[in-house]
Amino acid sequence: MPEQYTHCVAGRISDEDIALVRERSPIAEVIGEHIQLRNAGGGNLKGLCPFHDEKTPSFNVTPSRGYYYCFGCGAGGDVITFVREIEHLSFTEAVERLAQRAGIKLRYEQGGYVPGREQSERTRLVEAHRVAAEFYAEQLASPEAAAGRRFLAERGFERADAERFGVGYAPQAWDALSRHLLARGFTPAELIKGGLARDGRRGPIDRFRGRLLWPIRDITGEVIGFGARKLNEAEDGPKYLNTPETPIFKKGSVLYGIDLAKREISRRAQAVIVEGYTDVMACHLAGVPTAVATCGTSFGDEHIKILRRILLDQDEFRGEVIFTFDGDEAGRKAALRAFSGEQRFVTQTFVAVQPDGLDPCDLRVKQGDAAVRDLIASREPLFAFAIRSTINRYDLGTNEGRIAALDAAAPIVAAIKDPALRKRYAVDLDRWLGLLDEQLVLRRVQEAAGRGGGRGRTAGRAAARPSRPAADAANPAARVELEVLKLAVQRPALLGPEFDALGAGTFTVPEYAAVYELIAAAGGTAAAGPGGQPWVDRLLAATADERLRALVTRLAVEPIAVTPEGEERYASATLARLGEMAVTRVLVQVKARMERLNPMEQRQEYNRLFGELVALEQQRRVLRERATGA
Repeated sequence: MPEQYTHCVAGRISDEDIALVRERSPIAEVIGEHIQLRNAGGGNLKGLCPFHDEKTPSFNVTPSRGYYYCFGCGAGGDVITFVREIEHLSFTEAVERLAQRAGIKLRYEQGGYVPGREQSERTRLVEAHRVAAEFYAEQLASPEAAAGRRFLAERGFERADAERFGVGYAPQAWDALSRHLLARGFTPAELIKGGLARDGRRGPIDRFRGRLLWPIRDITGEVIGFGARKLNEAEDGPKYLNTPETPIFKKGSVLYGIDLAKREISRRAQAVIVEGYTDVMACHLAGVPTAVATCGTSFGDEHIKILRRILLDQDEFRGEVIFTFDGDEAGRKAALRAFSGEQRFVTQTFVAVQPDGLDPCDLRVKQGDAAVRDLIASREPLFAFAIRSTINRYDLGTNEGRIAALDAAAPIVAAIKDPALRKRYAVDLDRWLGLLDEQLVLRRVQEAAGRGGGRGRTAGRAAARPSRPAADAANPAARVELEVLKLAVQRPALLGPEFDALGAGTFTVPEYAAVYELIAAAGGTAAAGPGGQPWVDRLLAATADERLRALVTRLAVEPIAVTPEGEERYASATLARLGEMAVTRVLVQVKARMERLNPMEQRQEYNRLFGELVALEQQRRVLRERATGA
């Protein structure tokens, strides 16, 4: 059996439950929690592949058959495969994740024994965080949490706001949460591994104590960590303390608020990047529900990938990513760090900076919700902000200051990849500096590029793309073979016994011939019934060859080049065209054999081949007429 269809030996999940999980986990909904999908016609959906970097969507999902396939990198499979790959889980963990999502209680087969401990590590850690989040939220109403409630109130947040974002309080006691979780059946090792506790001399002690807590959720809404704010400034420790790296929390690929913002980011084609948890809350409450924040790390490549998949960022679709920074030197440096990755986005990237240095949370408190919305509306292109904030550090009232500012800004302009955009910003730089000498500015920019100012800063890290699982259909014969196999996998009833009688030799591409043999071994199209997911599942279960499985998945997802109304005629014509090409190859062979014969000396063999040639020509003519509709 292929590995993806095996389960943990200890506590094997029942096959009936696995089937139920697939049935109640619509693939479009599950994948749609991670990337934006759009109608691609023919019952298919399309989006940016989450498994490799791409600018144009090549990731296809076919809900009717329950499979996905990327025509860019070859990734494909069913809903369980997707969850396994996107979350880096085992088969059992992926099934448990989907079961939890669908509200299914799994049964584990082991001689009738159903041990709770046999749940996967990830499922246990996620459940521990869910219980911890509930515990912290309840503690916010306790007398001890008065300072936390006061902190929220001073920043304009009411009780309902705290409940909406799940804000909680960690008691001062050394082991309040640990005792609560141990009583709920979690082990000390699980608490420590999940970052909820540390190892103490007498058992686990809480990682967070006397702090205000924000639960950090992944894109599907699961709590995977916490951000904690110190309430007593006199106490030791950092102002903000986050969950450490754990099996379920990787801060470089987490955005706080993404679970709440993802639908609005997709709908508005806009993402707003702020710096803190309270800023996210303030933006959402002020009418900017596309705000998210990083969690104790700078904005990086993995964050870009998450947003691009939600924005469906591509050449023909222009979204907005808006960074908000403080107006001070730290904000300028943050903007320049973002600048180094900006060209990884096809979207237009902007910066919104409040002149008086207020962050969105403080701005909402002092000036109201409208001021937060106005801040976002006042955005300016990131290129312009990076250049202007650099030259503003110099005295532009003197020639020396203007030239120094030019030399400081020229490498930034040189780093712009688009030549036309680079030239326009060089012209703007000349105007902002007041030099009135475009040629001088252009020359300095070119010199900066020659020194390496335009190299490396914005180079994206190319994702490794696995080779495609089958030969590209680069010639007419291969394209027809591919179309026939797509019909055999997606619409087997349209082909009937004629397909089953073809033989593997009809196919010139070895991988396609292997698929034909796989279909034949499964009983042929005559045994496929109406097709659909059960038929695809049967084909996949019949082979352990991963390349062949990938090709079958591709065939199940790749659209058929005709409308459903014309599928029957298309199937007949395509099958006839395949037959015509196969007959033509035999004709060529027969003619070659006849040319090597002497008609006078080998008359009997020559006449036999001539009769075969006539019959083949007649067969080819019939097939050609059927293929062309004549």
